[in-house]
Amino acid sequence: MESNDVVELIIPVLVSTLLSKFTLDWWHRVGFKLGFLGRDMNKPSEQYAVEGGGLWVMLSSVFGILSYVALETYLDSDKSSIPLLSIASTLLLASLLGHVDDILGWKKGISPAKRVLFTIPISLPLIAVKAGHTTIELPLIGVINLGIFYSLLVVPVGIVGASNAFNMIAGYNGLESLQGLVLLSMISILGVLKGYLEVVYVSLPVIVSILVFYALYNKYPAKMFPGNSFTYGVGAFYASLAIYWNMEKYAVLSFTLYFLELLLFIRGLLHGVYKENFAKVDSIGNLLPPYERAYSVTHLAIKTIKAIKGFCREVDVVLFIVIIQLIICIISLLTILAIYP
Repeated sequence: MESNDVVELIIPVLVSTLLSKFTLDWWHRVGFKLGFLGRDMNKPSEQYAVEGGGLWVMLSSVFGILSYVALETYLDSDKSSIPLLSIASTLLLASLLGHVDDILGWKKGISPAKRVLFTIPISLPLIAVKAGHTTIELPLIGVINLGIFYSLLVVPVGIVGASNAFNMIAGYNGLESLQGLVLLSMISILGVLKGYLEVVYVSLPVIVSILVFYALYNKYPAKMFPGNSFTYGVGAFYASLAIYWNMEKYAVLSFTLYFLELLLFIRGLLHGVYKENFAKVDSIGNLLPPYERAYSVTHLAIKTIKAIKGFCREVDVVLFIVIIQLIICIISLLTILAIYP
């Protein structure tokens, strides 16, 4: 690794780390004073945490990525920074949309249908720079070139799908943060194995920002919630990495848990239930299934853990889901490497 490479790796990480620490500390104080609080639903008593922490995580991540872009521009002027700027713009737009929803309030903000529609423009930065590879391989058909339809159809569907899907499995202390860390770390590993080393330089500022947030404020018992600004941002960023570096097949496989969540959500609608992920909580903090049937991955986790241990705690649900996600990512990675070495 050359000296320039070390600088381009370390400085963005430092920028993201320091900005995350500074802004999150500031927001924890200010958010508490302003009363920007949300109830922690999986606790036996009324406990509250500061809302909207994800915005500061994502903003710190964007500045980290921009630091890398600046270093690339001045240290290696032969490279184009436009694609990386489009990724940073996508992350920023997704996070800002989520923050609007956070400000308007849970169940009072943007409706689910409008939320999906509003995430479509988030893909515009990637469409504008014609990000991704227009050729795809389909079973029985072979390789086809979608041309402009890749940018106009596949890219928006990927961004909208990932940002909304990542928002579906949430509501437990540290869950979204750890899910984000697993997904982004594993796609970075695949990028390295495929020779796309720049994936690491772009994703590492986001990973360290999430790590700072989790360690200081989001791990159990949480002092701060990530909110939709976090889930939309991470989901859109993940899709951006997959699109730009041609890792869409892996990204789809790695989201298996979220496809299961969608199926369980639809099952709930068919049964007349618009489900919540939160559990019922007894007087000593044990979690109980909120419905007779499972309408979320979190409900499945509670039922499974109770069957194994006899009781279930919030940290058990988070650990169970994160381990399953890690296993899915490893299997997805090995599958992609086996089929597309």
